[in-house]
Amino acid sequence: MATSSPLLLLKSSLFNTFKITSPKPFSNIIFSPSKTPQFHSKSTKMEIKAENKEGLNGKKKKIFVSGATGKTGKRIVEQLLAKGFAVKAGVRDAEKAKTMFKNQNQDLQIVNADVTEGPEKLANAIGDDSDAVICATGFQYSLDVLAPWKVDYYGTVNLVDACRKVGVSRFILVSSILVNGAAMGQLLNPAYIVLNAFGLVLVAKLQAEQYIRKSGINFTIIRPGGLKNDPPSGNIVMEPEDTLSEGSISRDQVAEVAVESLLCPQSSYKVVEIVARTEAPKTSFEELFGSIKER
Repeated sequence: MATSSPLLLLKSSLFNTFKITSPKPFSNIIFSPSKTPQFHSKSTKMEIKAENKEGLNGKKKKIFVSGATGKTGKRIVEQLLAKGFAVKAGVRDAEKAKTMFKNQNQDLQIVNADVTEGPEKLANAIGDDSDAVICATGFQYSLDVLAPWKVDYYGTVNLVDACRKVGVSRFILVSSILVNGAAMGQLLNPAYIVLNAFGLVLVAKLQAEQYIRKSGINFTIIRPGGLKNDPPSGNIVMEPEDTLSEGSISRDQVAEVAVESLLCPQSSYKVVEIVARTEAPKTSFEELFGSIKER
């Protein structure tokens, strides 16, 4: 949703935006029931603090990143490693990933993980050594009109169900502003119209968000504006859900917010919308997340 042109989103990653509460699509598709989740309640939410990046047995906390070879996912992996985390990069093409991450860090593990293949395989990929999951997936344009639902809805659902199976209690989702565009009165917003023309991707994203929020998992849902490959050109502005209808942000900053979500206890159980503005003051992530109410 760039302020200059809604088509900015088309050039940057069209997988970010809208909300419509619609009947559940494709009711003939059945998911296998997952076992009861072992998530923390809000009163006992897991806190990953900056000064404590060690998991069990004194090892570094390991973060599973789905969509690790995407433009945003790759940045998330790089920033996690820079912050001292171990990373398990979930990818569809391991050979491509090995080429992409040429200077492979010893704390980086690459595993095959296709979100469309169901929670069982994903659970095996995530394993019992992951402390949190970051979902940065997005469908790739093709002639398959169901691709947004297979990836952005069912793929995310599969990841959440996989977390249930292995007991991972922290989940970060990179979504998009305008996913709830209908309720916001943004049905005629050009960006909303253009993006939803691709298989109602914003509706798919919204349904995935709702599934996460009902799951009981300790979540942070990040809704960025139009994604830019350029370096940051302003400071991060963070608003509550269903607030922003335009604006853009560097993928580097989106990755930064995703990583900081793990470091700031104030990010738990929150849906945040982010853009960058040159006139915005520099604000700490504690303040940014602290200004948003829990959902």
